[in-house]
Amino acid sequence: MMLIFCGNKILMKDGVYDFDEDYLSSFDVNRSSETLPENWQKITSWAECENIPDEELISLRDFWHIAGDKAFTIASGALQFMSWFRNVKLCSSCGGKLIPNENDYGRKCEACGKIFYAPISPAVITAIEHDGKLLLAHNAAWPDNRYSVIAGFVEPGERLEEAVRREIKEEVSIEVDDVKYFGSQTWPFPNSLMLGFNAKYSSGEIKPDGTEITRAGFFTPEEIINMNIPDKASIARKLIDNFLLRISCNSQI
Repeated sequence: MMLIFCGNKILMKDGVYDFDEDYLSSFDVNRSSETLPENWQKITSWAECENIPDEELISLRDFWHIAGDKAFTIASGALQFMSWFRNVKLCSSCGGKLIPNENDYGRKCEACGKIFYAPISPAVITAIEHDGKLLLAHNAAWPDNRYSVIAGFVEPGERLEEAVRREIKEEVSIEVDDVKYFGSQTWPFPNSLMLGFNAKYSSGEIKPDGTEITRAGFFTPEEIINMNIPDKASIARKLIDNFLLRISCNSQI
C-alpha cells in the first residue's frame, strides 16, 4: 500500500488514504519510494504526484483529524522523507549528486561518498504548574483568543531540560524546576519532533517577551475549559488535558 502526496497535501478518496501501486498509473509521478533500494521498502511507501484534483487532497492537519494519530504518524514520516528527496538533491560538501544508501535510510554523495540523513528538529513543549493553575500563553502569530503551553526549538549543545528552562525564561521570564518528561509527537511542519515536559513554577514574574509571546498567565481548570486551546490530537492538548485530569483527581481525594 502507498500514501500519495501532491505538494504537502495527501490524497484521500472516499475515506481511503492508502492505495495499491497500480493506482499510480492515473497520475504523473514525480518520485516514489518504490524506485529506491530494497532496504528502503521497509518504511512506509510514498509517491509524489501531479494532476490530482484539489477536492481529493487534504492538508496533513485535516488528515490528522480524520484518520487519527497513528495514521498521522505514518503519513508524517512519509511526507518528511518525500520532502527531503524533493528539496535536498546535492552534497553540501562538494556539490555531487545524492543517491539512496543501500545500507540504511541515508543518502550518499556519488562523488565524495559523504552520507546524509533526513533532518529532524527537536523542540520542547512544557506544561508549567503553580498552585493548581497552568501557564498558558498567546503567540503573536495565532488567532487573538488562542492559548497554549510554551514551546521552542532545542539549540546545539543543549540538553532537553536546559532547553525547557531557557525557552521559558526567554518567552515569559520565569524560572521552573522539577522538569519531568511527558511524551513525544512527530510534527512534520516541516520536520520537528515535539518533546513534552511537565514543570513547576519556581520564581519570577511573568513578562511576555512581546515579540513571540504577547500574553501569558496562570489559569484555573475552570478558566481553561472555556478557552480556545489546541485540538485533542496535539501533544500540547495532551499536556493540558493531563493537567486537568490530575487536578480533577486530586480535588476528589
